[in-house]
Amino acid sequence: MTDLPFSRTVSEAASANSSMTVEIRLLGTGDANILARVGHDVFDGPVDPRWTAEFLADPRHHLAIALDAGCVVGMASALHYVHPDKAPDLWINEVGVASTHRSQGIGRRLLDALLEHGRTLGCREAWVLTDETNAVARRLYSSAGGVDSPAVMYTFELDIDDSEWPDGMSIA
Repeated sequence: MTDLPFSRTVSEAASANSSMTVEIRLLGTGDANILARVGHDVFDGPVDPRWTAEFLADPRHHLAIALDAGCVVGMASALHYVHPDKAPDLWINEVGVASTHRSQGIGRRLLDALLEHGRTLGCREAWVLTDETNAVARRLYSSAGGVDSPAVMYTFELDIDDSEWPDGMSIA
């Protein structure tokens, strides 16, 4: 696990009657075991060990996590990339915080961690997409200095059924 240069442990109120310590970390290649304890609604689905290993082994993939008592209660993932004609950019894939830990600034801290990491990588810009109706995400991105831009996204189903893949096989 890599300590971010600005990473610090802070106490935040989990509720009116209790407090917690949440630590923000950037994971590295040897940190897959940290994702063994994850809040049920942090990721979109269960963490898969084969995808975790591939993600963490790729130096262009980045995962900031929020830890509370050894349990992952938040995450933000990103990818930095280059083109032959452009400086590196950072694409922020998603930010997720457990429902038990929302409205405490954890999402902002995770986003700030990725933005700072992008700066250390020499990225010229960071960007993220969200649904127009996702008011919570839009407030988060605006509060961090993001500028709302019009965009149209197209998706393509590639008809790959990963249940047919042998264990350990990846797309790469």
